[in-house]
Amino acid sequence: MTDLPRPRRSALYMPASNAKAVEKARALDADVIILDLEDAVAPEMKLAAREAAVAAVKAGGFGPREIVIRTNGLDTPWGADDLKAAAEAGPDAVLVPKVNDAADVHAYEAALHAAPVHTRLWTMIETAKAAFHLWEIAEAARTTRLSAWVMGVNDLAKEMRARQTPGREAFLPILSQAVAAAHGHGLSILDGVHNDIDDLAALETVCGQAVDFGFDGKTLIHPKHLEICNRAFSPGDDEIAWSRAVIAAFAAPENTGKGALRVEGRMAERLHLVQAQRLVAVSEAIAAKTAG
Repeated sequence: MTDLPRPRRSALYMPASNAKAVEKARALDADVIILDLEDAVAPEMKLAAREAAVAAVKAGGFGPREIVIRTNGLDTPWGADDLKAAAEAGPDAVLVPKVNDAADVHAYEAALHAAPVHTRLWTMIETAKAAFHLWEIAEAARTTRLSAWVMGVNDLAKEMRARQTPGREAFLPILSQAVAAAHGHGLSILDGVHNDIDDLAALETVCGQAVDFGFDGKTLIHPKHLEICNRAFSPGDDEIAWSRAVIAAFAAPENTGKGALRVEGRMAERLHLVQAQRLVAVSEAIAAKTAG
């Protein structure tokens, strides 16, 4: 199960227990709102947060934004009930933490058996063990509702005892392999959060790095990061123009059956056509969202 192209440039975590924050999220310029029941919620607030998340999904009012509930893990006292409640609420997706291998994906798939068809499964990639099972985790999308990954670099750093440097050197091999595995199986993949709320210059840099790697967007912890993130992961005017030129060139009758063309002085193969079609589809979805 895979998604049609759609913008997921910015995915903002909101603690589901914070009613004011959830209400504010309905008007924020985020592509995805993640109602968090896990890290952002204290143990004594878990039950109230679950009820609030379900109520928020049922109430709606989020417009074109995707609504995702991040649950606690099945290995916690709250996980099973979180998943049952999320399945009944029917958000766009349920994000689950600390998936280690394909068996974990199938366990979460079973826990979501009552969810409507449109509710997808998103998984966090945030453990050292997962780093060595990326391909098999992604491959589980063939037989489950898995459609997206979210990187959890903070948890990876904790397990690896690694420093989070500005260039994220310790995590580059895992990040690149995660993108390859995800896109190799048609999954969307979002980069992890930027911890320094006020260092917007560093956020610009890390967003550029994520775009270069092939991430579809980034998870965020503060609304002030939205504008930078949305801009970084939006296709540029030059990219859109060239993509439309590639699509038009391959559609021309005289080019029927050709595998490679010269388009505006550059070589374009059929693989570039596929890339161009996806980029234009995403840009059109962004434009429609902005217009709406």
